[in-house]
Amino acid sequence: MARIFSIPPGVPFVDALADGLLAQYAAPDDPLRLAAVTVLLPTRRACRALREAFLRRAESGAMLLPAMRPLGDVDEEELALIGEAADDGDDLGGGLDLPPAIAGPRRQLLLASLVERWWRARGEGPREGGFDQAVRLAGELGRLLDRIHTARLSFDGLKDLVPAAYAAHWQITIEFLAILAEHWPAILAEEGALDQADRRNQMLAALAEDWRARPPDAPVIAAGSTGSIPASADLLAVVAGLPQGAIVLPGLDRHADAESWDALGEAHPQYGLARLLDRLEIAREEVPDWPAHVTGSTPERGWLLSEAMRPESTTDRWRAIPAVPDAATDGLNRIDCEHPEEEAGVIALMMREVLETPGRTAMLVTPDRELARRTASALGRWGIAVDDSGGQPLADTAPGSFLRLIAAAVSDAFAPVPLLAMLKHPFAAGGLGQGAFRARVRDLERRALRGPRPASGTGGIRAALVAEKASQSLLDWWDGIAAAAADFTGTLDAPAIDLPALVAAHAGFAEWLAAPEEGDSPLWAGEAGEAAAGFVASVVEAAAGLDPLPGDTYPALLDALLAGQVVRPRYGTHPRLSILGPLEARLQHADRVILGGLNEGSWPHDPAVDPWMSRPMQRDFGLPTPERWIGLSAHDFAQLAAAPEVVLTRSAKDGGAPTVPSRWLTRIETLLHGRGNDIAAATPHRGWTAALNAPETVTAGRRPEPRPPVAARPRQLSVTAIETWMRDPYAVYARHVLKLRELDPIDADPGAADRGVFIHEALDRFVRDYGAGWPTDPLGALLAIGRDALGAMLDRPGIWAFWWPRFERVAAWFLDEERARRASVVRSATEVTGRLEIKAPAGPFTLTAKADRIDALSDGGLAIIDYKTGTVPRKAHVETGLSPQLPLEAAIAAAGGFEGVAAAQVARLLYWRLAGGDPAGESRDAGDSDAAALAAQALEGLGQLVARFDDPGTPYYARPHPWPEIAPRFSPYEHLARVREWSTVSGE
Repeated sequence: MARIFSIPPGVPFVDALADGLLAQYAAPDDPLRLAAVTVLLPTRRACRALREAFLRRAESGAMLLPAMRPLGDVDEEELALIGEAADDGDDLGGGLDLPPAIAGPRRQLLLASLVERWWRARGEGPREGGFDQAVRLAGELGRLLDRIHTARLSFDGLKDLVPAAYAAHWQITIEFLAILAEHWPAILAEEGALDQADRRNQMLAALAEDWRARPPDAPVIAAGSTGSIPASADLLAVVAGLPQGAIVLPGLDRHADAESWDALGEAHPQYGLARLLDRLEIAREEVPDWPAHVTGSTPERGWLLSEAMRPESTTDRWRAIPAVPDAATDGLNRIDCEHPEEEAGVIALMMREVLETPGRTAMLVTPDRELARRTASALGRWGIAVDDSGGQPLADTAPGSFLRLIAAAVSDAFAPVPLLAMLKHPFAAGGLGQGAFRARVRDLERRALRGPRPASGTGGIRAALVAEKASQSLLDWWDGIAAAAADFTGTLDAPAIDLPALVAAHAGFAEWLAAPEEGDSPLWAGEAGEAAAGFVASVVEAAAGLDPLPGDTYPALLDALLAGQVVRPRYGTHPRLSILGPLEARLQHADRVILGGLNEGSWPHDPAVDPWMSRPMQRDFGLPTPERWIGLSAHDFAQLAAAPEVVLTRSAKDGGAPTVPSRWLTRIETLLHGRGNDIAAATPHRGWTAALNAPETVTAGRRPEPRPPVAARPRQLSVTAIETWMRDPYAVYARHVLKLRELDPIDADPGAADRGVFIHEALDRFVRDYGAGWPTDPLGALLAIGRDALGAMLDRPGIWAFWWPRFERVAAWFLDEERARRASVVRSATEVTGRLEIKAPAGPFTLTAKADRIDALSDGGLAIIDYKTGTVPRKAHVETGLSPQLPLEAAIAAAGGFEGVAAAQVARLLYWRLAGGDPAGESRDAGDSDAAALAAQALEGLGQLVARFDDPGTPYYARPHPWPEIAPRFSPYEHLARVREWSTVSGE
């Protein structure tokens, strides 16, 4: 048989390969003949696919299969997959005495140490981010090393890079790369290990040399490889020369004309195959098809893709194409979605549709991991667990997120937000039942973690609990957490940490916190738990012997080490559906192939920015250009798009920004539109997806109209609540009938309300302390009171920078105003409580108040002053009764309702606006009318309001007056009233 073959695009590759091998080597009288064959395939997934193809053809259910070995023909982004063969005895170079491949975490940490030592040698010290940044750079550096090994370049070539030819920062990088070239081989020798890519090259080279010297007696078939890795290409050349060797190429283009073939560039899908044929010294025309008949081949589709992908220099030949055969586009559809969420839903629906036909299969192929995850999630609607070859990032699994949250909480000295995130994780139990543990967490949150942040550490939280008079059981529970975390906390707080000891302490605390009341801990259970346990063990092993590290970088360091760690399900996925990346999809087949995420930047990927080498440096050094990887990606696309039933999908927008269709999709559309063809699918899937997510009925929201019995309605309200009652009765219902109170924010920064409380307290204390006579230094005394009122808040940079200068200006204005008023003021009372009882249909109603300040004037009248650090009510609102606070306080004062203040006529109602800006303060009358008249009007209006709500049929509407000048600017009960559901733009 000829030595080099090709299986056409669109033909199920492994099925055709299996049929050909069976036809050539299967013999009923010699079952060992087929078993003697060795088949080399690009990936382990391809090996599994070929094995399944043989089993589908085994009539008796049993068959001695050929030996199938993965070559590891992968590009730079998938080097994590190489070396899998060595894990279970499938190592091609198993007989070669080579050092083992260095473990990934160990290499990353060693490279990070080298980077950090280089920084220090340059006198730069640790960069921003510390050792964790070095670890991230080490990950990129490791990928560069793999690319250098894969291209079989020598580190000596770094010397040929002339620093003067590049920008200054690249000159510094060249300096480091020279150091790396000098020291890294010695470090590997000391470790007794090899870089994984280097070891693979040596194994393939040794195998090639062995076969060249001693050709195998049995057939060797290398199938599906494009020879993109030089070491693989060398082995293919040896296989082609073996007496019983053969090469089976994937999708050699038979349609391209000679001019186009000669003009192939690196970004063309056939470039790799053309270069391999040149290496093998065989012309394209001399390569026959693989001798096996498999249905499904569509030559017209192959012609269409060949034309669409032709080099730019020959695209003028499109004009000579009279028409595109219908067979070329039969089964080829394009669906443009509005956004990635819709795209994932449409894809999931198309995959689910396939299951309606017994035996049919479907696969989504996309390099877009976000689209893959969204599609897998959408399939969960039907309870389908799909095989996603990309797996799930370990950091995003339950065990991974639990470890990260614990690291963040302890590293941040148990600050409220990270602490609650840790304690509310589903794994957190601390040896209790879930209900009991959650109840304690909620109690801790309410007592210590809402409002201003407590002092740092476990001790600070305990002090906050004691101050809040927490129960002894809650204190004991918290003490248990503090004791369990003590080892981890102590190790992390050390000036220099030993990473293995820290990781062990971290894992120990995680195990304690995840311990359930009964049964086994979920932390290390399942595939994700096993992966997390393996990760912890690998980091402990990899960090042995490293220099001590600063503990404050540990959470970021943990994230850096977790990057790239994935969890792949071993079982439990649907046998007829799969989600694959382009690499994993090589040589795979399904009845319906969906190519998703066909946008520029996604497929093909934008060239990654390498922090260690610029593109000119890579070119000068001899590394493959980004166009080479685009060519490999283009070959993957062309092979998959040649399947009988293909759906091409993309989203028009991503994150709200317009996207650009993939260049390959654009080429196909350009070619087809010029001939009057269109592959835009008139399928119902977008409509079906929208219908699936749409509610069956849409009921317009209605304004709530609670009508509690009169006995449950409040019989006492403050003057400030009266204004709320008028503007938003529902808020009064929620607070005084339902007894709902807004919780303080978690870890709250001081806000406008806190600033108002602070200024009120400072002025109140000054007037109380110095009402009879002023101190010698009034401003100094008032500022001292202000400092004391602020307390620990004054240590916050924002308070000192913004609040304090404003308070200094307020204090100066206040003292000037006091000097001007003291001659006419007999006595001042501050923070005075008062009450007034009025008659109402359902019984007496009590009005309460706390006046900021009431001045008894020398003429016998009273002046009521309200301090405002925010917006001052408009006079019109006071006159019309919409802002009745001061008039109602005047009514209480006139009736003698304020403690320690004799009944008297109120002469003035004043607002003091204390903003601290320019001007620092302002004194303004509440209204233009007489204070007594305003008081009488407000009291009459209150009586009418109480009488109205003493009617059991009167509802507590939410925002009965929707106009902005009447509706409240803010209400903590707005979400309970579902205001956004029933309000309209015109009505609000």
